Order: sequence, then C-alpha cells, then structure tokens
Amino acid sequence: MKYIAIILAGGSGSRMNNNKPKQFLEINGKTIIEYAVNAFENNEHITDIIVVVNVMFVNLMKSIAESNKWKKVRAIVNGGNERYESSYNAIKYLKDTEDAYLIFHDAARPLISNDLINRVVNALSNHDAVMTAIPSSDTIVEVNDEKDSVRSIPDRNFLMRVQTPQAFRKSLISGAYDAALAKNDFHFTDDCGVVKEAFPNERIHIVKGEERNLKITYESDLKIIAQLSSQYENN
Repeated sequence: MKYIAIILAGGSGSRMNNNKPKQFLEINGKTIIEYAVNAFENNEHITDIIVVVNVMFVNLMKSIAESNKWKKVRAIVNGGNERYESSYNAIKYLKDTEDAYLIFHDAARPLISNDLINRVVNALSNHDAVMTAIPSSDTIVEVNDEKDSVRSIPDRNFLMRVQTPQAFRKSLISGAYDAALAKNDFHFTDDCGVVKEAFPNERIHIVKGEERNLKITYESDLKIIAQLSSQYENN
C-alpha cells in the first residue's frame, strides 16, 4: 500500500501583505514549503509526494523541487480557488492510482515532526480516516449570525483545535468528495469535514497533534516560526 503525501500550497497568501504566497517566503534560508516537503521526503513511510500550488507559481515550485533533488515528488498539481478544490484536484490526479493512503498537509505548517507523521501513518493501520488535533486551551464561544453576541459556550473539554495532517484511505476520501460535491451547499474548510458530511457514521480517529505544528497565517507568525525552526532544526 502506498502512503502518498499531498502538500497543499494553493493559497494566495492574501493576509500576508506580500506579493508572493506565504509558502514561498523564506525562513532561515529556506522557503516555507521546503520545510514541509522535506519532512515527508525524509519520512521512511511516505512513498510519494504530490504538491498542489497556485497555477501562477507552478514553475517556481518546479524550480524548487529540482534544486532540492527530491526523489518522492511525483507531480506538481494546479491548486483551486478554495482549499477543497486543491484537495480535490490532487484526488482527481490520482484517480488511476491503485488504492492507497492519502495524507493531506498544509504547506503553511512547516514544522511538522517526523514523529507526528509516523503516528498518523501508524493510525492508518486501524482506521480509514485520521485527524490531527490538540486540546483547546481557550474557551470557545458560538456566536450569532451578526457575530456580536454569544449564542452558546461549549464545554472546552470536548473541543479540540484541528491541525494537519489529515489522512484517509483513497477510496474513502474520493467517494466522500464525489458525494459532497454533488450537493449545492458545499462549504467545508477541511477534508475531515467532507468525510463527516458524506459519511456521518464513518469514525474519524484523532491523533494528538503538536504545539510546534503551527500554521502560518499572518506576517507576525513568521518570526515565531523562525525561532522555532532554529530550536527544532535537528528534530
């Protein structure tokens, strides 16, 4: 069985105040996407890597791949306007691939550890759907439609913050996307949400994530990641 990592880097980075998507910004001499791809390139379980990027930056991504001489990168696929479109484009690219496990990871989480990848892969031995998440240290509130008052305050003991990787048997995630996209109200922000909508009874196993597995969203996040990347350079 193949373990195929899908690195999602199709975003435009509109919140970074930069003319280049965040995944192509440099931290300590390497682009953010290089950190993410290297993590999967160096993992013993990963057999193939598919990188999904904004169509305007495909050539740049090809240049980065060539300079790194990555052996597992099989294709660079055009991203979509929304995250789910990027995931689906990768799934469609792999439509003729024999059943495999697909491991989706946001390129904007460059400090994923080898240990976390291993734990996600190991979980796939017993589960067809795996989510990475960490407990919420903050109280989370549900707000009204106008977002100016509190509707409810869920017990945070039953809330977790979702990360990536999210991993699935290929036949499951492919079928989930086909079923969910057939509806007119597609509004999901991650791949586990697609599975839960299409197959409500499908058990999604949770692997505990890591605080270091931060997602870069704003320009201020770059300094935090730079400090952490130096700290974890040998991990």
